[in-house]
Amino acid sequence: MPTHILPAPSSELRWNLRQLYADVFWYGMVAGSTLSFLSVYAARLDATGFQIGLLSAGPALVSLLLTLPAGQWLERHALLRTTFIASIVQRLGFVVLIALPWMFASAGGQVQGIVWITLLMSAPGTLLSIAFNSTLAEVLPEEWRAHAVGRRNALVAVSVTATTLACGQILDKVIFPLNYQIVFAIGAAGALMSSYHLGRLKARAAASQEAAAAAAGNAIISPAAGAQPDETQPPARQGWLSRLNRLWRGFLALLRPNRAAAAQGKGGWLRLDVLRGPFGPFMLAYFGFYTFQYFPQPIFPLFYVNELKLSDGMISLGTAIFHGVMVICSLYLSQASARWGHRKLMVAGALLFAQYPLMLWMGRSAIWYYAACLIGGGVYAFLSGGLINRLMQRVPANDRPAYMALHNLALNLGILAGSMLGPAVGEWIGLRETMLVAVVVRLAAGWMLYRWG
Repeated sequence: MPTHILPAPSSELRWNLRQLYADVFWYGMVAGSTLSFLSVYAARLDATGFQIGLLSAGPALVSLLLTLPAGQWLERHALLRTTFIASIVQRLGFVVLIALPWMFASAGGQVQGIVWITLLMSAPGTLLSIAFNSTLAEVLPEEWRAHAVGRRNALVAVSVTATTLACGQILDKVIFPLNYQIVFAIGAAGALMSSYHLGRLKARAAASQEAAAAAAGNAIISPAAGAQPDETQPPARQGWLSRLNRLWRGFLALLRPNRAAAAQGKGGWLRLDVLRGPFGPFMLAYFGFYTFQYFPQPIFPLFYVNELKLSDGMISLGTAIFHGVMVICSLYLSQASARWGHRKLMVAGALLFAQYPLMLWMGRSAIWYYAACLIGGGVYAFLSGGLINRLMQRVPANDRPAYMALHNLALNLGILAGSMLGPAVGEWIGLRETMLVAVVVRLAAGWMLYRWG
């Protein structure tokens, strides 16, 4: 198999790679604990498909309201510092989840609490999503991105696999609901440690020079009153009145679109200059993929519990199989990207993505669930890498926040549409039949990425 030779990394790049790898390893603890079992916990509390769908759709709706102003706001603020602060604020919600059984006596109250907590987390989560995608492109040279994404996928898979197996044992052996509180505590610890490493990232010198050159050629990208703050230096101390004043002026700036920028097609609330070009159909394809990715997501936990009769331990074993295979396949992402390109990996992965609901539809026991996870882990390793690398390939380096904001808009529109449509179809035709519909729409999403991706 041919190998892709990378240039020797600088000390700065080695530092950033270590932080990115540590960040995603700790975040794997969140994915393997809280994120893997929160919807299952809701299903155990007799939540409806609509309520489980709200765990995705509610935050997506909040994000839709905030995405465009957040993207505009990020054009005037330091990406690395914003990423760190947003991650801290958002991930405090994982800490609150630990206290759910103490906060609400009834099962219905806990379900409502889960929905509201996820809604509140979504506001800083929107800023984090846009900022981190732009930060990833800023701290990594283009030739290192496929390598780094592949290694991050492998590390998160290792972390998720180990965490999920451990959480499965906890859930099966500790009494309810203490078992889920322990699982949520593991997720909270991983989330805060992940934020710690995000705060240690350093801006590339080359990226800073590119940004300075872009700002010199197009001054509307940077603030009118001076240069962007140096992210490698600690901020100057300010009084609380000064901080409040800056916050208020920043809020007013969001409500006041940049007319000079809009006249050049590069500002305001909607970047129509971006959507008129080839990036418009590209985002339409991504929107279709995200919609049909999330179409069966609220149905999966109900299907595991009510149709396949899986225990928490069985669900954790399937998740571990999924991510274990993802570990192995992710190690080859860089070579596969170099050989076939990001677009081919993305399209092939999207078409094969339909196998997971297909195998669940065919299944009547845990064996089919395990088989779906076995194949799905390999498919998702190449699909996730292809999606993010193809996106960064299509986004210009001198205007990342605006383009990433549009991507985040497509992502959250897709999550909202899919998460609401799936439960509605499930209640109309049944859980098993909805799995078959999911196969068809995911194949359609693959075609859209082939056509416009």
